[in-house]
Order: sequence, then C-alpha cells, then structure tokens
Amino acid sequence: MLESALPISSATPDAAFLVEEIAAGLRDGVLIPYVGPGVFAASGEKTECPATPEAVAAALHLRAPAPGRIRANMWSVAQFIEQRRHRKTLTSFMADIFAKTAQPTPLHRALAKLTGLPLIIDVWYDSAMRDALAGRTDWREIQGVSRALEFTDIWHKTYDFAGAEMSGAVGGEVGALLYKPHGGVTPAKNFLVADSDYVEVLTEIDIQTPIPAVVKALRATRGFVFIGCRFHDQMLRTYARQIAKYSAGPNYIFVGPDDLTRNEQKFLQELNMIVVKAPLADLVAKLG
Repeated sequence: MLESALPISSATPDAAFLVEEIAAGLRDGVLIPYVGPGVFAASGEKTECPATPEAVAAALHLRAPAPGRIRANMWSVAQFIEQRRHRKTLTSFMADIFAKTAQPTPLHRALAKLTGLPLIIDVWYDSAMRDALAGRTDWREIQGVSRALEFTDIWHKTYDFAGAEMSGAVGGEVGALLYKPHGGVTPAKNFLVADSDYVEVLTEIDIQTPIPAVVKALRATRGFVFIGCRFHDQMLRTYARQIAKYSAGPNYIFVGPDDLTRNEQKFLQELNMIVVKAPLADLVAKLG
C-alpha cells in the first residue's frame, strides 16, 4: 500500500536517510532525475514562465480565447488554436510564452555539476536545465518533436551543447544527455502540446517507439527520482509510466504540501514510488 512508503516527515531520521540515499544515487549515476515545472515553486524560485499546464492554458487563452469547456486544459486549448489559427501560430504563441525568464534553480545547477550523471529528464518547455549546463561541452540534448510540420518518420531531434542540430544517434561518447520528451523553447522551438501532437505518439509509446534508444538503454540499470512533478492528468501519467517502464528501480518522488489526487496516489503505487516529504533544499545541499 502507498501508506507503507510514506515515512516521511522532513524532521525524521528516515527522511534524512532517504535524501542522502537519493543524493548518492544521483552522484553515482544510478538514479535518473525526472524534473518537472514544480521545481521552481519547490525551490522558492520565481519564474516568469508558466509552471503548470493550467497556467499555459491560461496564457494561450489570452492570445486566442478558447471555449469555456476546454479553457483550463492546455492540450485542448493548444489543439483549438492549431485548428483555428494554424500550427505556426501555436508555435509562435508557445515560443512567446516561454521566451520569458526561467532562471536555473539551485537543483538545476546542482544536477548540471554532476559529471557522473548520464541522463537528466526534463518534462517542461523552459530552458533552465539547458542554461544550467551551459558551462559544459560534453553533453547533448534530445527533444521530442511534433510531427505536424514534419515530412519524415521522426519522433525526436538531437542537439549539441551549442544548440546545433545533429544527425545520428547519441551513444556513450557524451558525458551527459538531457532528454526533453515534450520539446523545449530552445534551441529550436519544439513543442508537443496539442492533442494532435500526441495522437501518434500515444499510439506508439506503449511499444516504446518514440523513446530514444539511448534513454531505454540507460534506464535499464537505473531508477528514477521524480522532482517537481504532478500526475493529476492522464497525459502526464502516460508519459511518466512509459519512460520509467522497464527501469531497474527504485523510484522516488519528492512531493510538496499539496494533497495528491486519488489518481496520483494510484499512479505512485503503480510505479512503486517511495514518497519523500522533505524540503528540496535538503537534496540540493547533499548534492553540493
């Protein structure tokens, strides 16, 4: 039961032990960070970019008013704009929304310094993680791409540390890989955001086709640490489930003071997540 995995007050020795265990796993490269937009609030950092799907929906609605029944759903509002105004308009809106400042948090910077960490998964559209890695040249980035304007059978694109697109698969020659499955504003304004973007992806993701081979290889011997993530929407759960699928574990999740929905609790049980209710600053301190 989920309750058996909830130790966890930040004042207890159990929580402190878990944070140390997670920090060691990240330093040694045996745990993969899965970073969501909630990391900004959890770090006490302000960002000008929206940090929830609902906030993105509101920002899109300001640019192209959507019907009330879908107004709070990012994927549906994006689909409405694509259908009424064209895909290029949706991309322009998203680029404008995420052109605003999202400074790297202490966690982003701490992860960027871990030379033994082979993979960082970032599931939001901002550039904070890329910016944190800017001092290094030994890393590459893979981003999921929308197939709306593509003419080939493509699921993702690869970029070097300077933002130039690369051809060919990424292998063991890089020190670190940043994987953004939903795309990102930099370097090329790739956004999986409309319902139509996910039609083919969700058809194929159960057999793992859209997930890069290098990500599948790295997760096979590792577990995940979910940080700044909520799973109150089926789309968010589906992606996390399929990316973590076939990983070796264990899986941890840092949760904030907000109550988890029933669907979130079930999802955490499904992935056998160990829930950590400790300040994110504790983890950052251990990583430093």
